[in-house]
Amino acid sequence: MTLVLSTRNPGKLREFEALLAPTGCIIRSLDAFPGAPDVDENCDTLDGNAAKKAEIIMEFTGYPTLADDTGLEVHALDGAPGVWSARWAGPECTPADNRKKLLSALQEIPDRRARFRTVIALATPDGTTFHEGVCDGQITIREQGNLGFGYDALFRPDGHEKTFAQMDAPVKNAISHRGRALQALLSALETNPELRSQIT
Repeated sequence: MTLVLSTRNPGKLREFEALLAPTGCIIRSLDAFPGAPDVDENCDTLDGNAAKKAEIIMEFTGYPTLADDTGLEVHALDGAPGVWSARWAGPECTPADNRKKLLSALQEIPDRRARFRTVIALATPDGTTFHEGVCDGQITIREQGNLGFGYDALFRPDGHEKTFAQMDAPVKNAISHRGRALQALLSALETNPELRSQIT
């Protein structure tokens, strides 16, 4: 079976391929579909962004499509940056710009609690389902590690001494928000024959 992943991010593609390996699915990114549109993530919720990306790309490719949206929710910042995590420092910002803004926002704040939350949408011709994963942790006082992407170098999950950017992929995938959302998806596919039949 083939699933399309609504991304051109090679790091994200590798994560999904590793985590979905037990299903035997072939995972294709947007790079496999010339002319695939770039979907604007302009919804006010993670669910909305994930559904929009999955449904538009499913219509374009004709294949069941996965899309995710992730937000970093910082307790002391009332849940910011949240749904705006990818472009928190501005519409043309880089991940480094976002990390710099986060460190600046928390410079004098001792409460470093945060959580990553991922929503995965699976769009099929029969509808869209949602699968969520959360990982609680702390924001570090400086960047640590050079693996991963986004805010990974600033996020240390609870119960661990390393940031996501210091962890090998198998370790990170086992505990990450995206890994947990994918586990929720896998569980749904295993326990819901009707849902599984929509992608086979």
